[in-house]
Amino acid sequence: MYIYVCVFSRLYIPSVRFGANVLSSVFFCSEKTRPDLQYVAYTFWIHYYVGLESGTEGSFFLSCVKLVLSCSYIIVNDGASFECSTHVKMRDCSARSKFVRSWLKQASRFFQELYAMGKCPLNYNEKLKSQNELDSSLDLWSRVDVQTCTKWGAPIMWEGTFDPGDFDRHHIQKRTSVALTVFAIGRYLEVYLKEFLKSAEQYFMVELPVTYYIFTDIPEFVPKVKLMKQRHMKVIQVKKQKRWQDISMLRMKTIADFIESHIQHWHQYIFCFDVDQVFVGRFGSEALGETVGLLHAFYYRSHVKDYTYDRNPESAAYMVTGDFYYHAAIFGGTWQGVKNITEFCHQGIMKDKEKNIEALWHDESHLNKYFWLHKPSKVLSPEYCWSTIIGFRFDIRVHRLLWATKFYDILRT
Repeated sequence: MYIYVCVFSRLYIPSVRFGANVLSSVFFCSEKTRPDLQYVAYTFWIHYYVGLESGTEGSFFLSCVKLVLSCSYIIVNDGASFECSTHVKMRDCSARSKFVRSWLKQASRFFQELYAMGKCPLNYNEKLKSQNELDSSLDLWSRVDVQTCTKWGAPIMWEGTFDPGDFDRHHIQKRTSVALTVFAIGRYLEVYLKEFLKSAEQYFMVELPVTYYIFTDIPEFVPKVKLMKQRHMKVIQVKKQKRWQDISMLRMKTIADFIESHIQHWHQYIFCFDVDQVFVGRFGSEALGETVGLLHAFYYRSHVKDYTYDRNPESAAYMVTGDFYYHAAIFGGTWQGVKNITEFCHQGIMKDKEKNIEALWHDESHLNKYFWLHKPSKVLSPEYCWSTIIGFRFDIRVHRLLWATKFYDILRT
């Protein structure tokens, strides 16, 4: 049995070196006792990170700005006690630097939940004023724990705010057809594509006609998956690129060209997905809109200064600020809306290429620039693409799509 005891004093010591020494002592002790001493790391992080980094956001937890660890931790393990003081120097922990960085990331993700999200700017119980009657019927105030609409009047789709049946009946009546594009190049096809398709058959727009458009350099290895009625699959061969970054960026032009030549004649809507994901819950017609962006799971509760926009003024993707940080793993809309998105991103990529520049996060950086200049008509919450690395969050009531395990060291070589 473990007992964690800590005492805090109201001291203001904004020294990074002091913070590093405290943190190193925490990990030094946790390694000597048990590696999952998360409470210690998290308690440090709420004082050091939230207090010193987030400024004055009005959160209750900002009272921690003048609190730092100033005591020892006493860990009692079957009668054996260890006193862990703040006197452990960084040089004593140099061999543990990788371990410390890992814990630092985990702690920051855990306490991102303490950041207050923005709120829907409408008056309480007010409905959206939208040309789309379904969006106007959303129960935005059933989820007061999260932001349910944007300042420009677009809904942010969260579990509990919509009736799935209403959306499905509407789109069945409208005879809506959806295209899904996914790129499975090289080893990505072997590792991810089959599970992606099988799970999509279970959960993606199951009430509607769907065609999967699979872009790959090895079409002969596309797995055979049993499809439901009104579901189809088409395989399009593309040239393999030398670098994964080029694959990521060139997909924008490929999608734009294929919309022009094919998709616009057969489908009203299109969703573009990364292949290294697995559907685990309903991803339904409530997600359809003119242009649809996805809140990045790692940043939806972060401060705007922490968003990883491209900060290079020379890049076409350059941004100083923005509304949200969008994840390029999923974007969608009407065929015309997605055509506009992909053409804009491709043009930005080519402008950068002329200057021998690459945006920080490649096509995702350009996608964020597009949604800053041209606001999406609908925003999907992180429920629609969640990472289990983040861990449990109270506001994430359902998982609809999960990141698959990443094997970047193997797949991106």
